[in-house]
Amino acid sequence: MAVVSVSMPDELLERLDQFAEEHGYTGRSEVVREAARNLLGEFEDVRLEDRELMGIVTVLFDYETTSVEQRMMHLRHENEELVASNFHSHVGDHYCMELFVLEGGLEEISTFVGKVRATKDVLTVDYSVTPVDQFDPISQER
Repeated sequence: MAVVSVSMPDELLERLDQFAEEHGYTGRSEVVREAARNLLGEFEDVRLEDRELMGIVTVLFDYETTSVEQRMMHLRHENEELVASNFHSHVGDHYCMELFVLEGGLEEISTFVGKVRATKDVLTVDYSVTPVDQFDPISQER
């Protein structure tokens, strides 16, 4: 097995070690391997391939980090064909929430979520994906 060196803030490393201990992992490497498998498998659901999808992406960031808000605006404009709607809101005293409603294919939505996650200083990214064609209009069945 290859050994990989990863840089992360001390606070995240402490949380990782605490998580490993609390959940019975043998160590941080096991937690990181599982997290990597989960991340890589997120968009590999074959039931979603070749279907028209709706995605909801929620992003939280500190409002004093103006570069995040600018990046979100650029992502919206770069992906006009994918972003059906976008909503910005202030949350608490120091945070902003950006919500994107996406309509497109699995690959496009996956790429968009990846770009959001890769944005420096984003605090959290949450998303869900739902097939637009999940209901059969004739039989009303899922």
